[in-house]
Amino acid sequence: MPSDEGLTGSGRVTVFAMFGVVFGYATHHLDERRIGDVAIVGPLTPGVEWGRLWQMARNCGRPTASENELAQWVLTQATRAFVCRSDVIVHFPEQGWKLEPGGKRVRFDATYANRDQLWTGNLTVEGLTPDQVSPRPSIYTA
Repeated sequence: MPSDEGLTGSGRVTVFAMFGVVFGYATHHLDERRIGDVAIVGPLTPGVEWGRLWQMARNCGRPTASENELAQWVLTQATRAFVCRSDVIVHFPEQGWKLEPGGKRVRFDATYANRDQLWTGNLTVEGLTPDQVSPRPSIYTA
């Protein structure tokens, strides 16, 4: 579902590279329980739009993958970076971030990787340097 609403938050943020693009992964809480039920993922590399993330998912997934399966692929990559620290550029235990309006929101059929929803869009994270968000060399393309 497309989103015309932006979102500002603060919390754990993992900044990681995938296929040469730098992305941010944060969580958002929909109620006072603060269980991080929404995954927030978006590109941080200047000039890269949020649709590139979905293009990567489509290129790496099976040809008939549903939107829900593509969203699971996106969340899997972000979770992999967070848990395994693979391709992590920086991890902030507490950092401000902003998701711009116009991204995509997907509600999972069932909780997936401890998240109920994935919201993607153009993302900014406070305190990052130009070097941290610049494109990375990659032998793979997607």
